[in-house]
Amino acid sequence: MLSIIIPVRNEAENIRPMLAALAKVVRVPAEVLIVYDEESDTTLPVVRAAVPPPTMEYRLVGNTIGRGPANALKAGFAAARGEALVVTMADLSDDLPALESMLARFDDGYDLVSGSRYVRGGEQVGGPWLKGKLSKFAGNSLHLIGLPTHDPTNSYKLYRTERLRGLSLESVNGFEINLEIVAKAWQAGWRITEVPARWVDRVAGRSNFKLWRWLPRYLHWYAYAVGVAWSSRGVRSSHRG
Repeated sequence: MLSIIIPVRNEAENIRPMLAALAKVVRVPAEVLIVYDEESDTTLPVVRAAVPPPTMEYRLVGNTIGRGPANALKAGFAAARGEALVVTMADLSDDLPALESMLARFDDGYDLVSGSRYVRGGEQVGGPWLKGKLSKFAGNSLHLIGLPTHDPTNSYKLYRTERLRGLSLESVNGFEINLEIVAKAWQAGWRITEVPARWVDRVAGRSNFKLWRWLPRYLHWYAYAVGVAWSSRGVRSSHRG
């Protein structure tokens, strides 16, 4: 089974077309975990009224860990029942057709498959200019020093559930948890790869991304990833010696 984790906050406008889009592209048995912070979330009545296709199940997961995207994702990770899990957003910004390629790489034995905007065939359309530039710089610079993906900050990733649960995750605020997971997975020796993915800025609803509030934590995990790179180089140098 594939677990599809979607953190939401008042996504009533987007969730119905999102579920319809998933039904078109997902060809394996799947559960869709809609993770929410509050019972008043406008997304919930829409999900409760929706009828899933025969090979898919919709589950509402209350985030009892703490408010915010990082805790919502951790709540989703804990509730997932699939061998593989993928994180995607409710606003249809992620390249859902790329999921087939991501699952193929999972079947090849990879533990983490990143949907990458910054490789040939990938693309970012719209979104805040500064956020995009910082994300691309972080991804490309870390790739230059050895990280096996150009896009560690993107949420759209497929994970081997058992390995993901083996990581001790510290993020409690925002989407910097994506960079933390990639850095720690790299340090732990996971098999990591990427496939091209197109990201398109939302057309309905309001983004909950808070760049300036979360930037210090992004910088923390960026420095952590650089440290992992230098440590691995030291290990290789000692082996050559």
